[in-house]
Parts: sequence; C-alpha cells; structure tokens
Amino acid sequence: MLHPHTELRFVSEEIGYGIFATHDIPKGTITWVRDELDRVFSKTELAHLSAPALENLLKYTYRDRNGDYFFCWDLTRYVNHSYDPNSMLTPIGFEIAVRHIARGDEITNDYGTLNIIEPFKCALGDHQREFVRPDDLKRYHQEWDAMLQAAFKKNTHVDQPLERYLTQDQREQIREINAGKTPLPSILKILYTEAATIE
Repeated sequence: MLHPHTELRFVSEEIGYGIFATHDIPKGTITWVRDELDRVFSKTELAHLSAPALENLLKYTYRDRNGDYFFCWDLTRYVNHSYDPNSMLTPIGFEIAVRHIARGDEITNDYGTLNIIEPFKCALGDHQREFVRPDDLKRYHQEWDAMLQAAFKKNTHVDQPLERYLTQDQREQIREINAGKTPLPSILKILYTEAATIE
C-alpha cells in the first residue's frame, strides 16, 4: 500500500511515469507497506508464467532475501530509482521516508536495495556509482543503515496513515527499536544471499 498523499505523473519519454507527493511527507513517515492485495511469487512459480507475464513480473517486482518476487498491485511499481533516494526499504518490510519529501517531489528509492537481477546504468544524476548492481546491499549497507536509523528517530513524531497496514510483528519491532530495547536491524538483512557479486 502506497502512501495516500501520492499520485502518478508523467515524467519524460525516457523515464515514463513516476510517483509524486501531493502533500508534504515528513522524514520518518512510512511510504509503503505490504498489504493483502500484493502478491508474492516464488522462484518456482516463474517457470509457469507466459513470456509476457514473466516480462512484466521481472520489470515491476523486487526480490526479498529468499529470492521471492513481490508484485505490488497499486502504483508502487512506478516508484523510480535515484542515487539520492528520499524513501528506502527497511529490513522490517516497509519503506520509510529518509528525507523530507515536499509536495510536488517525486518519491524515489535506490534500486540497489531491491535485489535486482542484472546491473544497469542509470542515465540520471551525477554519482560515483556508475551502475546499480545486484550486490549493492553489500557495498552500501552502512550508508543506508545510517539513513534508516536517522529516519526511525522521527517516526513517532509524524503522522503515519499507513500504520493500520502494519502487522503485529512489525508494530512490536518498531516499539522495541524506539524504546531502545533492540537495535534497528541492518538493511543487509534483506540481501538475497544467492545473488551473484558483479565486479
């Protein structure tokens, strides 16, 4: 489930569409959480899909640490990549705003956190990373952990319209982290361990 204060907009011929904030979304706000309409495909299910269905699945899904494919039913699949993302997947299973997202800003995440299958070169932005790679979680988890930790410090001070979609386990983990009883797990926890290292 994507944050309700968002909409789909055309970006450009090169990029296609993207998701934009219709209101300010403060740092620490949950921007996406899995809901019951999202579908998970196991690796074995892929073999039974038609070629067009498989092509769409691979284009619009991300993989979890087990290599299963998450297909979001809503507009979440149009969230574009950025080397300087304002939203990021957490090891607890939802995305959170890691920067303040102003009204009119495009909501982006770093595809390096999504266990992509093949590396790709991002045409946009000036960044030291020439490619987004399947093993970027190994390369950048410390930087991303710091961003997530800073965002989590804000999550109890901002409105959370997606809170009702959290599981009981997610709620408990958030309480434990915010109470200082347990540290926020590293984003490295979501790495698909069979992903090949690309040099």
